[in-house]
Amino acid sequence: MTATATIDVDAVLAGYADLTRREMERYLPPPGMDDGLLAPLTREYPDRRAKGIRPALVFAACQAFGGSLREAIGPAISIEMLHNAFLIHDDLEDESELRRGQPTLHRVHGVPMAINAGDALTVHALAPLADRSVLGSRLSQRVLDETLRMARQTVAGQGVELRWRRDNVLDLRPADYFNLVLQKTCCYTTIYPLRIGALVGSRGSLDANAMESISQFGFYLGSAFQIRDDLLNLVGVEDRYGKELLGDLHEGKRTLMLIHLLAEADDDDRSWLADYLGRPIIDRTTAQAEHVLSLMRSYGSIDFAVIWGQAIATAAHTVFRDAFAEARPSVHCDFLRAMIGYMLERSG
Repeated sequence: MTATATIDVDAVLAGYADLTRREMERYLPPPGMDDGLLAPLTREYPDRRAKGIRPALVFAACQAFGGSLREAIGPAISIEMLHNAFLIHDDLEDESELRRGQPTLHRVHGVPMAINAGDALTVHALAPLADRSVLGSRLSQRVLDETLRMARQTVAGQGVELRWRRDNVLDLRPADYFNLVLQKTCCYTTIYPLRIGALVGSRGSLDANAMESISQFGFYLGSAFQIRDDLLNLVGVEDRYGKELLGDLHEGKRTLMLIHLLAEADDDDRSWLADYLGRPIIDRTTAQAEHVLSLMRSYGSIDFAVIWGQAIATAAHTVFRDAFAEARPSVHCDFLRAMIGYMLERSG
């Protein structure tokens, strides 16, 4: 399959994001609802402008396989709401200060209120999947099964990362990183949206091999997304990135760069890193995080991640043909292909 159009990825994403936000209003609590702040807190993250990559992949994949926007709306809204719920809890676990350029929910309203808002948003995210009038009972059940499988795998991946940080695990390899990314990032950011879109668009007619090819493409696409996200946290522009720079270093996240640094550092530098990563987040200073960044530059860890990102993108292009072999050439396929380069070039 060859591309037939030049795609403005940002414009397409913006259009899908606007559609998602409008349709989401049917499921979010009214903004003026007086319920002890739960409604405004539940709406807080969805109301902040986001790129909407996940619903965009649902919409595009669905249309690529012959489906309509109307058929894709329910699953697209659900994954975007669930994503925002995950973010609330993720910000708490990471002790993050910024989300989409504004203070995180728990920083403004406290931990208990933020947890409750995240729980509420998770519940609201299930409502679009309960409406079976558009997809019918059989296809709706398959969508729900995929959703539950995705959610279980995503929280399991988050658990692995939290354990690595709690136990100060140092002996990791790139393979460990990509196994984590498969569960935590790819599963709900790219694989699930693509699979759901293809499932709905094809009315469930794709066989297991076709769905596996779509999953493989989603893995490479999501890995490119995560590598770029990790790099932006180090070298991005904060007002575009939307989160605090060097936050991953403060949190001790086992990114591809940190894993490379731990493997390549000499004994003295590795000993210092082990001590730094073993401290509570509150005891890690900005100067220390900046020193970690300088070590990454010295040992070539950033270049290492960039090279990996380029290789992952090449792999995504290679498997794209098989993933969308049963889809007709269209602007939707062109958009999905264009997302490969976008993942490595985005600024936020």
